[in-house]
Amino acid sequence: MSSITQQVAVVTGAASGLGRAIAHRFAKQGMRVALWDVDLAGAERIAGEIGASAKAFAVDVTDTQSVRAAWAASKAALGTPSILVNSAGILGPSAGIASYPEEQWHRVLDINLNGTFRCCQAAVPDMVASGYGRIVNIASIAGKDGNPNVAAYVASKAAVIALTKSMGKELATSGVLVNAISPSASETAIFGELTDERRAKLLANVPMARMVRPEEVAELAFWLSSPACSFSTGAVFDISGGRATY
Repeated sequence: MSSITQQVAVVTGAASGLGRAIAHRFAKQGMRVALWDVDLAGAERIAGEIGASAKAFAVDVTDTQSVRAAWAASKAALGTPSILVNSAGILGPSAGIASYPEEQWHRVLDINLNGTFRCCQAAVPDMVASGYGRIVNIASIAGKDGNPNVAAYVASKAAVIALTKSMGKELATSGVLVNAISPSASETAIFGELTDERRAKLLANVPMARMVRPEEVAELAFWLSSPACSFSTGAVFDISGGRATY
């Protein structure tokens, strides 16, 4: 495809944070956007902000049937998506590994990693059949560097990076490109209410000494979703204010 305008994109976790910013950026370009979120009221609110080019869908990314039904419903309502951005995710509890609740470990992995897998599995057949697609997985700088006391989150994001690399190689000649973004912390709902102490800890390793703005992540996601991104796949794009060491 020579133009991103009028393409259809699915954005998961679109009711808030990075997903919301990405959905707005896509719609600004004239794209139709399927807003996927377990919080349907929140997704509908974002659809109201965007206008007629966006439609909200209730999707639980931990449920394969929910994901597949939402893919079919998005196709019926907006046309076959050629873009998927996997932004749905949670941080999980802050706890040392010895006391980390096992049920929370499984929950974080099921949303952040398995949810990304389920959405990719739903999207890839149509993208391959059309010979064109762009998948962008939202990982985290924590998946590269490792953060203490959030082991499930770190493990899930590291695994999303590995999944991206595997899919990128697998689909390299299909016309479907798969890349990841690894942001540093942003002031979004995933971190809850930030105290000055918590903010200082999050910024301690960021040379630019500020949080990444959701709109900055959205701009990178937009480029990775466009035909202008034509020779990058299985790659991880850093947006961490200089924190990343590789």
